Amino acid sequence: MSGHLRRTIRQTLTIARRDFVATVFTPIFLLFLFAPVIMGSFGAIGGMGAASVSGGSAGKTRIVAILPRAAAPTIAAADTRLRAAFRNPDEEPPPLTTVDPTTDPAAQARAAFASPDYDASAVLYGPIAAPQILYGPRGARAAEYLTLLAGETLAAERLGGNAPQVVATKTQMSRATPSASGQHESAFFAVFGIFFLTLFLSGQVVGTMAEERNNKVIEVLAAAVPLESVFLGKLIGMFGVAVLFVAFWGTVIAQIGSLLPASAAPALAELVPAVGLPMFALLFGTYFTMAYLLLGSVFLGVGAQASTMREIQMLSLPITILQVAMFALATAAASHPGTWIATIADVLPLSSPFAMAGHAANSPALWPHVAAIAWQLLWVAIFIAVGARLFRRGVLQSGSAKPRWRRAKPN
Repeated sequence: MSGHLRRTIRQTLTIARRDFVATVFTPIFLLFLFAPVIMGSFGAIGGMGAASVSGGSAGKTRIVAILPRAAAPTIAAADTRLRAAFRNPDEEPPPLTTVDPTTDPAAQARAAFASPDYDASAVLYGPIAAPQILYGPRGARAAEYLTLLAGETLAAERLGGNAPQVVATKTQMSRATPSASGQHESAFFAVFGIFFLTLFLSGQVVGTMAEERNNKVIEVLAAAVPLESVFLGKLIGMFGVAVLFVAFWGTVIAQIGSLLPASAAPALAELVPAVGLPMFALLFGTYFTMAYLLLGSVFLGVGAQASTMREIQMLSLPITILQVAMFALATAAASHPGTWIATIADVLPLSSPFAMAGHAANSPALWPHVAAIAWQLLWVAIFIAVGARLFRRGVLQSGSAKPRWRRAKPN
């Protein structure tokens, strides 16, 4: 190894260590580390508020059956049998209310939608063999349920009020291989995980760049160290911060999984990637690295072109929009593996890490990942080379340093 290369590596690692320490060993880093908790708390508070509002309105919603009193026990028993088919209370139709008919059941049914005692979603009246059903703007499913309920009630009435009870022997089976739906869900979570982490963490590169431009620190670094070493050092240093962030939250999530209730175990058991968990974890880390280096080099090169935070935000917006588009493309590829959409997502440089993470969840084949990693390494090198050139041009245009070819020694 030549002395120039050793000196370049040493300078790069020095910048990387400086940026890593300056970022991690500050109180602000704790806020950054727990930012997902803060964002999740706001989301939970909003969700609880929305749930309380919807829960309060849903508590008064009813489906109404206007039938003779003698038919009330039969339809209530039929309603109980049908509701057993729903997996959770959120999927069930509103509770059933039976009302005795008056001389004009049609007018009574229309008046039920203005009742102060409940909010009618759908109302059934008339003969049970050919009922009339009225429903509101959000009552289409409730009307379908009332149709099924009328058929079940009619069958029970014709059998003397007691429908035959079927006693089934139920045996739960465990899959030898992951299900297709579970693989698709795993693929989506993989794509979303890399997209969120990359976009969230690579933005820190722009933030530190803007701060150092304002504090004139970048000028001191550019005068002491080659700009290429500054660029690579910053990229490696912030990647170290990103790895620390991912390692911390990966450990937390792994421990939270053991605290989940037993009822959540079947759902988690379906989320098994096709390549297996150990290999998937390795591939996820590799593709996250590729995605971060691609986007981080772009953000760092763009950040050097701006002199104010407003300019950085304006320049970063198109990149963010492009990344969202790549996320949408990779999500479509994860949902439709083996199609031309998946092929495009696998090949495009900015979407390839997302799409191939989803590919690892959908397919057990490993050879495509070897080709994809080699392809992505090529583009990482290209992006870093272009980003370093943009970084150098942006810093030099700010007047912080002169190009090496202009640093002529005086005679």
